[in-house]
Amino acid sequence: MSGKIVFFEDRNFQGRSYECSSDCSEIASHLSRCSSCRVESGTFMVYDQPNFTGQQFLLTRGEYPEYQNTIGFNDCIQSCRMVPMHKGPFKMRIYERPNFEGQMHELTDDCNSIQDNYHMSDMQSCNVMEGYWLMYEQPNYKGRMFYLRPGEYRNLRDISSDDMRFNSIRRITQS
Repeated sequence: MSGKIVFFEDRNFQGRSYECSSDCSEIASHLSRCSSCRVESGTFMVYDQPNFTGQQFLLTRGEYPEYQNTIGFNDCIQSCRMVPMHKGPFKMRIYERPNFEGQMHELTDDCNSIQDNYHMSDMQSCNVMEGYWLMYEQPNYKGRMFYLRPGEYRNLRDISSDDMRFNSIRRITQS
């Protein structure tokens, strides 16, 4: 099953629209702005900057008539990435220091506090082996988030724009 998201130029699903069922690095090439959207199927990461950069937010099936109140973006969505459906186990390794050094812990489930559960003062690299994950700035899945696909992340400081620290991690599971 693939995903489908419809972007609208104005709030409350008004104005011109653009339908998307895959990654889109620059919504501005299709619409003058994007101020509301409807996720008809699937799950999408949306970004407030082009090329999958800036603040990120996970959107699941539903309606998003305006971003300021629903997802906290000050401006409009600029790019989006479809989150593939994952069936099977989830697995990632987190490391205290860059380049997979220092303390290491293997996760197969959500973690609401890296500090409390693993006594790690910091998490600076990780290896996502299976599944798609969200890392959050604060414990209990709060604050800014960052989408992780399978792969190696040697220095998490390089992928966030302002030395953001990650304190909780959740699997992206879909029904």
